[in-house]
Amino acid sequence: SSDLSTGTARIPGAIGIATGPQCRLGELCASSGPCSAVQPCSGRLGLRSPIGHAGTMPKALPAACLFDLDGLLLDTEPLHGHAWSQAAAQFDTALSPAQLLSLRGRRRHDCADQVLRWIAAAGGHCSGREALLAVRQPIAEALMAHASAMPGAEALVRRCRELGLPMALATSSSREAVGLKASPHPWLRLIEVRVHGDDPELRVDKPAPDVYLLAAARLGVEPQRCWAFEEDRKSTRLNSSHT
Repeated sequence: SSDLSTGTARIPGAIGIATGPQCRLGELCASSGPCSAVQPCSGRLGLRSPIGHAGTMPKALPAACLFDLDGLLLDTEPLHGHAWSQAAAQFDTALSPAQLLSLRGRRRHDCADQVLRWIAAAGGHCSGREALLAVRQPIAEALMAHASAMPGAEALVRRCRELGLPMALATSSSREAVGLKASPHPWLRLIEVRVHGDDPELRVDKPAPDVYLLAAARLGVEPQRCWAFEEDRKSTRLNSSHT
């Protein structure tokens, strides 16, 4: 089958745009050759699985597109990392690039609990999650208001709207955080259906597929007929056992 249950298609050249002889995603950007609608992203972004086991692209556009936010539509991940790094430094702990990378795509409280463990392991002292977040949040909020769009993200979202493709945002970020990051980017309002990390109906956060399954349900579309776009290192899978 050619649906979200069959693995991961890594796309080295663009956000959500596959290039090459089997390209069908070019229909999203109206490009018949190598993608010129977006700038290269060095393989950091991936398309979650409109590719079957044999590597063939589907013969039709999806019933809906589900979008991650951080690192996919907005370039926020380095900013998040900087905020956690600066906060940990206040408690005499230096976080490594590998540690910061492992925090990506996780909910704020999950990240805070992990950083607290690192602080304790480094011999530092922090009284708890609230104390850590009291340091971290002002740093993050000042940075997030200036998050830039990823190259080609706006063009992709607008193209999906032109094609009449239903869209939903599926993010680990809280509703408040999304509002802060998205406010300088009015084009994000084109994605009206949203599932946030603090959504009361969200049972399990990424890398579990629940956020995408809930987004598909709110669009009234079967998950197998959707394409889900996310930063490729998160390894979220929409397995058939979950659908």
